[in-house]
Amino acid sequence: MTSPASPSESAPIVCIGNAIVDVIARAEDDFLTRNRLEKGSMRLIDAEEAERLYAKMAAGQESSGGSGANTAAGIAALGGTTRFIGRVSDDQLGRVFQHDIRAAGVAFDTPFSTSEVPTARCLINVTPDAERTMCTFLGTSAELAEGDVDYDAIGAASIVYLEGYLWDAEDARAAMEKARDTVRAAGGRVSFTLSDLFCVDRHRSDFLALADGGVDILFANEQELKSLYETEDFGAALSAQEGRCELAVVTRGPLGAVVLNGSERIEVPAQPVASVVDTTGAGDLFAAGFLAGLQQGRSPHDCALLGTVAAGEIISHYGARPLADLKALASKALS
Repeated sequence: MTSPASPSESAPIVCIGNAIVDVIARAEDDFLTRNRLEKGSMRLIDAEEAERLYAKMAAGQESSGGSGANTAAGIAALGGTTRFIGRVSDDQLGRVFQHDIRAAGVAFDTPFSTSEVPTARCLINVTPDAERTMCTFLGTSAELAEGDVDYDAIGAASIVYLEGYLWDAEDARAAMEKARDTVRAAGGRVSFTLSDLFCVDRHRSDFLALADGGVDILFANEQELKSLYETEDFGAALSAQEGRCELAVVTRGPLGAVVLNGSERIEVPAQPVASVVDTTGAGDLFAAGFLAGLQQGRSPHDCALLGTVAAGEIISHYGARPLADLKALASKALS
């Protein structure tokens, strides 16, 4: 086995996460109430509940998704070089996922799972206010383990992006911890997204350790950061995080984003959007824009600007993969 090359800013960004096929449908608020779904949340469900809820949902669209996979697709759409590592089965949805992510320009060569557990799927109900409520059957994606990860590719990466959703599974957590240690030993950086309020609640002590120098770049939204530090005061949450890792990037929906760069606070407004249709994937694409900016050697401000461009595009339509030319939108925003 050859030694990996020293990472550089232009080296690939490797994203590790759940490989999921999304089913997105419109829903009224009373549909959530009848099915005991908490608006805006992500809840894990088993195969039986997935079948039951799917049967009740309105007609929708199916597209490959998963938080880290969406981020990888966004990086590729911005002209970046990226790889995704995630586990699917050799079934219909697994083959759809494999085709879609490769077609998006992302390197993906994780072998098909040999278990009988099917490929993951996420049932997303989008209410008229564009809020998305997700119920996820993780399937074989949660079985990710060290044997699924190409650690030579990790060592050659400039940045490894880790998805907090995977922290629930012990084997997946071990695989991500090894990836973190591998990329850092090779001189690269590790980034981590808190992913979801419920992830923060389940793993607060671990996530606090990651936020306190356990990773180099932390991604969170406002609610997740406040939950992490158990406060309702956003300013207090920012102060608690300040200086704990190289960069902390906090999204605030229509209020834009705040980047903590040491003791410096950089505020970037959200991009104007004619109509917010579906917020699914907004955080994933913001991370894509920010990481693509880092790969291009841009300042934290311009990285965040690229994040708002990518997030603004994704919330203007259904689905968590870009439809417009992100490179063109980015060039216009940076000019």
